[in-house]
Amino acid sequence: MEVEETKCSSGYGKPPWIFKGSALYQFHLVKSEIAKAIIPKEFRLVEAFGYTLGGFFLAKYNESPFGTFDELVVIAGIVWNPPTSHAWAARVYVNSDEACRHGRKEFGLPSQLAMFSKSIKTKKLKKGGNGFLTSNDVDTYVKTDTHVTEIAGPRTTNLYDIRLTSREDHANITALKMNPLQWMSMGPLIHMSLPSFSGHTEHTPHLLKYSCQMECRVKPTSPAKIIAVPDQKHTFECDNAESKESAEKREMSIAVMLSKPILALKFNCLMMEVEPPVVFSKGSC
Repeated sequence: MEVEETKCSSGYGKPPWIFKGSALYQFHLVKSEIAKAIIPKEFRLVEAFGYTLGGFFLAKYNESPFGTFDELVVIAGIVWNPPTSHAWAARVYVNSDEACRHGRKEFGLPSQLAMFSKSIKTKKLKKGGNGFLTSNDVDTYVKTDTHVTEIAGPRTTNLYDIRLTSREDHANITALKMNPLQWMSMGPLIHMSLPSFSGHTEHTPHLLKYSCQMECRVKPTSPAKIIAVPDQKHTFECDNAESKESAEKREMSIAVMLSKPILALKFNCLMMEVEPPVVFSKGSC
């Protein structure tokens, strides 16, 4: 796509905007027909055998321009923009009014207010063998259940549970507590860029391009299990055309979340730097 780039202004503090915290980045195989129903027709979907690469980014920010907040970015798929590819977000859920307005106004994101409720349970299991147990003979399994509920004015819509079970080696946990420099148990330090497209929303009708520069420690983890709330799965009733469109977009984002997971990465010690997006003219991919 040939672009004519123009930087966007911001009223949310001087960029780049810095976000610090942790996140789960999970990749899914999303059916092309689902992604194409979400992504603007101006873009050419990166696909193979009827699938594209989507998934979600679930983050907990301890520091940001808007304070502490949670974010869930549902990624519909990947589109091609030579010489690289970009992600397209089907839905963005945050539990911060300011973050929601910032996403809508500055980045043209389909941001929605949501409630995030989390429960954490731990279970210790013996690794095997006989005799007396020591700390090295025990594995700790951490089960985290994040429930997401969309807020639209006075109405709320339960969406799904994101259930993650991770295995933590007790010896590594003990070593990390005793010596914080034992950072390798959290994964190697990497630097990466996540280029994305956005726009085509009621708040930002034009198309935008932006990139998130990230520094974090990355560690593979077990994919989270996504469970749609039974009474909401594919059964949205609407009062008017606007709510019908919103419900359809919500339903599509759930279809992305319920797609087949193939890889999950835990981002520790995350620092994300985001520059203002650029506006570009429509072209052909």
